[in-house]
Amino acid sequence: MTDRRRLVENIWNARGARARMMRALLSPFELLYGAAVATRGKLYDWKIFRAAEFSVPVLSVGNLSVGGTGKTPVSAWLARRLIDKGVAPAIVLRGYGGDEVIVHQRLNAGVPVIASADRIRGIREAIAQGADIVILDDAFQHRRASRDADVLLVNADAWTRKRRLLPAGPWREPLGAARRATLVIVTRKTADRAVVGDVTRALGNAAPRVPVAAVHLLPGELRSTATGQTLPLHTLEDAELMAIAAIAQPDSFFKQLTELGAVVRPFSFPDHHAFTRAEARKLAREAASSDFVVCTLKDAVKLEAIWPAEAGSLWYVSQRIRVEDGQQHIDRLLDDLSSPTL
Repeated sequence: MTDRRRLVENIWNARGARARMMRALLSPFELLYGAAVATRGKLYDWKIFRAAEFSVPVLSVGNLSVGGTGKTPVSAWLARRLIDKGVAPAIVLRGYGGDEVIVHQRLNAGVPVIASADRIRGIREAIAQGADIVILDDAFQHRRASRDADVLLVNADAWTRKRRLLPAGPWREPLGAARRATLVIVTRKTADRAVVGDVTRALGNAAPRVPVAAVHLLPGELRSTATGQTLPLHTLEDAELMAIAAIAQPDSFFKQLTELGAVVRPFSFPDHHAFTRAEARKLAREAASSDFVVCTLKDAVKLEAIWPAEAGSLWYVSQRIRVEDGQQHIDRLLDDLSSPTL
């Protein structure tokens, strides 16, 4: 699985002659995929395909590309903002790999999290559990479920001027699909603000009537999976650490740790990788000379139960969100969704 994932990402992103040739060979399939996506979209736009309606507001958080835009932390953050407004949200997601369900439960204890491949059934279950509003995590393309607002995330860290559709590239839909969104949020971990500006201008051309905000995903505090102890991030300055990431675009996570002043030894795995006890023991042995072993929250919920006790603490950092631009657009969206007259 690791080798297959790396092969796919190399085809999508590499600049060499072989990768360019593979993308060229995949171009006919890209055209077919694009035509199928466009046709499906028109059938919904023309109301030939009908979307199910619900008795509470539905907010979709999604993206146009495969993985890595920050859907889980942004969805959880929006849920907290709605709780602050006196609304009772629930999260509905497909639950691929199981890790996002536990992550949401950690980030927002007490908020119902329903995993269902059938989002319509999941929404109905959330309503039955008393939700005032349902947040769909990763559902921009899931148009069978009607929604009152669509938040679309675009990742500045993975931004390229040439955007190719599956299977020749990671894009599920072209940038023009952003016209369906209620709000676009440009996310970044380590990308420069100048790149955010490039993304914002491209969105302005592709979807000129859709408001755009920008947020910075930053590491939160350092927390032990064994004891719950927390340490400030400056603890990592000059520390030698092993970093583990089984997420989309793990290099952004490694770079975040490097920017904190740590000396990082990276170990990456495919997104949603299911760690085995043998892998955990091997990683623990590799980490014997490290000051810390640090992973993401998404990886911690899978590794903590199998991490060897004799290896010491496994630490994780989750992502916190800082709004850099467009706060007024985010506030207006949340006010509209929490209004009792919706």
